[in-house]
Amino acid sequence: MCVFRCLVTWVLLSVAVSGQFQRPSSKPSSNNGLRSACLGNVLRLTLDKTLAVGSQLEIDAIDGTDIIPLSHTLAAQCGYSVESDPWGNTKVFASLLGCYVDNQVDVVFTLGLRLRMYRDGHSEQVKHVTETCSYSPWASREILCDRNYMEAAVAPNGIWKMTFHTPDPKVMLLTDAQRAGYGAMMTQTRLVIRSPYNMAETYSVEVAGVPMEVFSVSTYYKTGNLIVDSAAACPTGGVVFTDKVITWHVPRRITPLISSAVKILETHMGIYGQRLDKTKMATRHYKMSVMESHIIIEIPVGSPDGYYKSHAQDYAYHITYTVEPMLELLWRAENTQADTRYKVLFPITTPLMPRPPHVIDSTVPEQRVFDILLGTFLHDVELMNITFTTRVLTVAECNARGFDVQEHHFANGSKTFSLRVPFSDELVLKQNPDPLTTVYFLPLVFGLLVLPEQTPFPHPAELEASREDVVLPTITGSCDQENFYFSVKYGSKQDNFQTMMLHAGSWRELDTELAKLYSLTGNGTHFSIVVPFTAPAAAFELVHFKSIRARVDLLLLEMPNMWQLDDLSLACYFPLTTTECYSNGTATALAVKVESVSNLNPEYLTLRDQSCKPAFSNDRFAFFSFKLNSCGTTRTVRLLLGLITHQLQGISKFVTHTVSCYYLLNHTKTMAFRASPRRTDPVADPGVGHLVVQIRLSQDSSYALFYQNEDYPVEKYLRQPLYFEVELMQSTDPQIEVVLENCWATLHKDRTSLPSWDLIVDSCENLDDLYLTVFHPVVADTRVQVPAHIKRFSINMFTFTKDDAVLKEQIFVHCDAVLCDTTKPDGICSGQCANALRYANSLRPTGSKRGMAPFI
Repeated sequence: MCVFRCLVTWVLLSVAVSGQFQRPSSKPSSNNGLRSACLGNVLRLTLDKTLAVGSQLEIDAIDGTDIIPLSHTLAAQCGYSVESDPWGNTKVFASLLGCYVDNQVDVVFTLGLRLRMYRDGHSEQVKHVTETCSYSPWASREILCDRNYMEAAVAPNGIWKMTFHTPDPKVMLLTDAQRAGYGAMMTQTRLVIRSPYNMAETYSVEVAGVPMEVFSVSTYYKTGNLIVDSAAACPTGGVVFTDKVITWHVPRRITPLISSAVKILETHMGIYGQRLDKTKMATRHYKMSVMESHIIIEIPVGSPDGYYKSHAQDYAYHITYTVEPMLELLWRAENTQADTRYKVLFPITTPLMPRPPHVIDSTVPEQRVFDILLGTFLHDVELMNITFTTRVLTVAECNARGFDVQEHHFANGSKTFSLRVPFSDELVLKQNPDPLTTVYFLPLVFGLLVLPEQTPFPHPAELEASREDVVLPTITGSCDQENFYFSVKYGSKQDNFQTMMLHAGSWRELDTELAKLYSLTGNGTHFSIVVPFTAPAAAFELVHFKSIRARVDLLLLEMPNMWQLDDLSLACYFPLTTTECYSNGTATALAVKVESVSNLNPEYLTLRDQSCKPAFSNDRFAFFSFKLNSCGTTRTVRLLLGLITHQLQGISKFVTHTVSCYYLLNHTKTMAFRASPRRTDPVADPGVGHLVVQIRLSQDSSYALFYQNEDYPVEKYLRQPLYFEVELMQSTDPQIEVVLENCWATLHKDRTSLPSWDLIVDSCENLDDLYLTVFHPVVADTRVQVPAHIKRFSINMFTFTKDDAVLKEQIFVHCDAVLCDTTKPDGICSGQCANALRYANSLRPTGSKRGMAPFI
């Protein structure tokens, strides 16, 4: 309930389905957004929402030339009250017997008010209102129960002191009673006593089961011994609620006011202080019954004279319905013939009624868009934001992102919210239960707000849709005279799969090392590799005199389910000469290990004379060069292939391959040549070339897999290790060593930007760092041919902070590397951190502060 200084905010609310909010109209006068109505012994002044919405309202009474601000206490003491509905309409009620009312013989009453409306704390508009009402005849006793006070009016005048019955008597002088907050005044014919609710001198009783608050006063006058008893009793309960009906019980015989038998002469029901006739009551389905013990008023929940309001109790959506009925009685005491007019203005608000919102999922998977409706809400609910799995977006941000968020209003004043989110957005989670089907998930939480209280409440929803929309990746291949050519088209999964290659007899992922080995190139739709037929990935199936048949196997797997998406086994013939015969009586022979003899070791192959071993051999080839009159050859030279199956078995199997050379007999070729002696020994000629050094971030401490350019920025958690490798490329010179001179981190890509933080200084760790840089040893393996060409180190993930605030959630790492001649160690080239003392004296400050961050 509003009081005399309140914020009036325009809030759209849903109203009853049966109709819009109706406002009483008892022939009111209107003045620029102000309307007044005389309702018996009460004046009602209504400020239209166009005047009061969004304003802070202050009300002053005008008493001649004096302006009296009406505070909360003074309003109750002097007979004023205020009520504001959710539409922004503000009603001011004033008793005609209230303070500062110009009373003409208790018949004509004139009230002056000054209304001051503020916005943003500044005076915006001031209105002076003067209204006149007439009221007669008065009952012998008039009792008024308003929102914040009780009033009793009797006769005659001349107040001296007052005795309050609580129910025990308590005597107070008039001035003391007024200071305590009570109102007491005389008109020409009336004594008016007024008390706010819950005063020290009021008390509560139950009358016919209905709680009532009572104040009872005996008034003593200055002349004579006249004592006048005044009392008011107002109901504070008696309401019964169901889902559909509000039932209000008022005792028919109010015993604190009645000491003898009475006869009820009139009963009236009204809304907001205005009486309703039987036709209006029937139209609104109101009922008033005069029973033996009670007068019962029934009002349907949702009647057009009241209004609904939203609430967020315990973060759940509820609504209430508020209506303000009036009951007016006129009774007469049978022994004294004195009549009493009894009027009660009784605002009623239902208990909280849960109204959980519903999500209607209208998604059609073929349209690839989530389409949902959330509702139903009253008009005082606003959608503020939506929380997705990784971020919170306002309604404006949702629409700017390409979502479609709309608010829909209905004729009864309710509203719903709709949301459309494309399946393709990164906030939509995706899962594949099988290779061809995609299940789309969208968990979200709607962030809603009840106005004007700004009370938030959430409503979660989980959406799911599936469709067979996966376009599988495919492999195509071809050959020329030297290479296999493969192209992998991504399909709808992009590169979200794993490419496996049968490499040296076992399946292996096409990782960074193999990608580099086989010249991988690609774009957003596909990637390609080139595999020489002599590469380890090519399996030799069959060897002929002038050619060889080789095969490469590729397989595409969906991870982590290991579903096979596509595969290709491509076999081609390539030119290959296995035997060469020369006119000088020598021959060469090439033995090839084929797939069918997988445990053949070419190193152990010999000619017939087992002392004639290969001039060169590896795991796939054995190359022989021999004279035709050696190794046990005569006219026919036989090549003896030795097969070692397993060392533990100690068994040798032999197969024979014959190498033949044919010459024309009795045919001689003559060749002439001349040799000149060399004057000087050959020397190396100094030249200019390029040496390339690269820095890479490994995925773990094994330094086997590295992040690619498209992976950056790489997301890391606080204090998670970062493994760096700096490598000299395209060099096999064992006399060159890479030494890391300085490494540091910056906020920006510019290596000279500030702030920065040292990681390695003069080839050593930064001792000022709580988390020291760790150097890792490098040993030779299949990838690392010269360990001195590689340096490895690790740091813990961090960020830059200032005043404990993160400056930026990214860091960039830079290094200066020195290429040293290992035969001339000196200075920085003495080795990585070879002179720790010199390092400790040369730390350089950077003016930065290091913290931790989740990104790199």
